[in-house]
Amino acid sequence: MNERSAAPGELALVESLVNTLDLESGADSLDTADGRARFGLTEDDGELARARELRESLRVALLAHAGHAPHREVTPLGELLASAPLLVTVDEDDGSARLTPADGAPLLSRTAAAVAAALIAGTWTRLKACEAVTCHWAYYDRSPAGRGRWCSMQVCGARAKMRRYRAK
Repeated sequence: MNERSAAPGELALVESLVNTLDLESGADSLDTADGRARFGLTEDDGELARARELRESLRVALLAHAGHAPHREVTPLGELLASAPLLVTVDEDDGSARLTPADGAPLLSRTAAAVAAALIAGTWTRLKACEAVTCHWAYYDRSPAGRGRWCSMQVCGARAKMRRYRAK
């Protein structure tokens, strides 16, 4: 969908999970075995439902980062992440510490660890969702001012500018 490079570090997991659903076409890569395998998911209906719920709660948070209203009613992300067990692990060699999943790394705990790492790094609010209502694709905003609005200026940005031009 877009030409932007992947989000840095642990945020790549969040970005790729949100981008498993193409809103324009309706294609959901979690419907495929390969798509599920990327996130360590099985065909279990309950597990897939939780992954999709997490995906849409993340999308709402990313829309908020870009200053947009939620696209639909979802379980608040904080409520979902509150149940993710995390541990503080310390590297014996350099003494660095990080949060890691405490339960064998299921998707929810890996996502919580990724969000925590991004909060510490100060990059969490740079991960956004595209303003276009038919898109809402996740992207990492690398613009100097942090005011990016679209996943792609060539696609979503150009469409928005053309609509504004025609409206005049």
